[in-house]
Amino acid sequence: MPKSGGQELWRVSGSRATLCLNFLEVGQHAWERCDTARTLLRRGCPFERLENPRGSAVLLKNRKITFHSKEQIRQRQHRQVTQLQPQSVLLHLRPGEPQSFEVKFKRVEDYPIDLYYLMDLSFSMEDDLPNVKKLGADLMEEMRNTTSDFRIGFGAFVDKTVMPYISTAEDMLRNPCKRTEPWPCTPPFTYHHVLSLTANGSLFTELVGGQRISGNLDSPEGGLEALMQAAVCEEQIGWRNVTRLLVFSTDAGFHFAGDGKLGGIVLPNDGKCHLHKNVYTKGNSQDYPSVAHVAEVLRQKNIQIIFAVTEGVTHLYEGLRSIFPKCAVGTLSNNSHNILQIIVEAYNALTSEVVMENSKLPPGYHISYTSHCKDRQLRHGEQGKRCSNISVGDQVSFNVSITAPQCVTASQRPPRVIIKPQGYSEEVEVLLSPICECSCQKDVVPHSPSCSHGNGTLECGTCRCKKGRVGALCECDQAESSEAVDSHFCRRDNASEVCSGHGECVCGKCVCRKSNKKPNHAYYGQFCECSDFSCDQYRGLQCGGNAQTTPPD
Repeated sequence: MPKSGGQELWRVSGSRATLCLNFLEVGQHAWERCDTARTLLRRGCPFERLENPRGSAVLLKNRKITFHSKEQIRQRQHRQVTQLQPQSVLLHLRPGEPQSFEVKFKRVEDYPIDLYYLMDLSFSMEDDLPNVKKLGADLMEEMRNTTSDFRIGFGAFVDKTVMPYISTAEDMLRNPCKRTEPWPCTPPFTYHHVLSLTANGSLFTELVGGQRISGNLDSPEGGLEALMQAAVCEEQIGWRNVTRLLVFSTDAGFHFAGDGKLGGIVLPNDGKCHLHKNVYTKGNSQDYPSVAHVAEVLRQKNIQIIFAVTEGVTHLYEGLRSIFPKCAVGTLSNNSHNILQIIVEAYNALTSEVVMENSKLPPGYHISYTSHCKDRQLRHGEQGKRCSNISVGDQVSFNVSITAPQCVTASQRPPRVIIKPQGYSEEVEVLLSPICECSCQKDVVPHSPSCSHGNGTLECGTCRCKKGRVGALCECDQAESSEAVDSHFCRRDNASEVCSGHGECVCGKCVCRKSNKKPNHAYYGQFCECSDFSCDQYRGLQCGGNAQTTPPD
């Protein structure tokens, strides 16, 4: 059964194609009904009979960006803070025709912050611990200049508690440092969650003050494993849907996926939370996570990383900046006395840049960004996804354009795409709705008299014939028609080709086709013997515009 005119419009035509809904007359060809609107009007199709659906963008959720003052937010007059607008968009997409919409972002004043401090407690970090102990009160005081809603938490890591990462001798398991003064070291561990996120800076000082250093054998530590748990154990850590910062402090490198084989551990890291009474329980049964796995989890959890590391390993963590979604690296002094400065500077650097990203697009779809930043310069491509040097109160915008490919079946239609700024929980949900049918397909006429007395269904001005019927108007009985008989009526003489080689013989009549090289050039005539592009052209006009072409002798 042939496709309807409405279906053919989307499958074979571009975004400028228009369909004339007038019914095909005898002698007309199907291709004559599908062209640009200007050409169809010139051929005599009434304007009201043109079918030319256009795409559109519909804002489903468009809550405005928060413009309230810091004092209003502190007084809880406006509890819901919005930095991203809109929140949900429906795109009606005609294949090949891009649809655009604007995304606005503003750094809102007094936006809440959660900061989790993850520290390496291996023996070489012993002189750093005293400065970290007083970090809570100092950081609370410093962050008051940025937000009135700041919370801080703490966790610690060493490494897996099997050989060759630590010594498994009984006395070394009890005290890996072999000392008793000023106090013995704590037994080795993989990751301990010490303090959930809290606004109580004194509690941070108290609990961190009770921590003791530990020890291990090899230089790399199990930091990535601890980082994974701190990211996925959202309930235990206490993460909120606010700005999430994680400070990672160490003076060593890190183990990654595959290193577990050294200790006979081959089961891959599953990226799930395994805390029991704040202790990680899968350290000796699951391998370390890969760098890419950790990066993806951080992206999903909207966590921004600040690496506070010593100079000797800075290059290792600088290498992660191109992999982790939002990441800053600061050089830690030998005893971490500059940790407060690193955190404040890194926070300002991370939040002064906005980088848009989107979830994976379905095959064939295309998305592009154009940024409108503070300097009023338009940027495209990869630079169109970002704006820098954004201060609190600044607003920037991004023009997002999405183009759909040729129509696909209903089961393959994508439900949505998510667009969001890296490191933030707010997002824009974009629902994709391809336009793959003409409105005329809703007004079909079964058993239409126009289709040879009911031998077909009239749809969008063409006939879809019943089984056994063929022809533009379903006028032929397939059983009574044969290729040999029909082709006889489609030849000028016995020596010529069927339809002069420029068409198909249907029901004893030629259906001519367009030129393969130039679709706007067509063949016509009883045997498709004529064309409107055989004669020489002058200034793009046949015969200089003063004559008509004639069929060859």
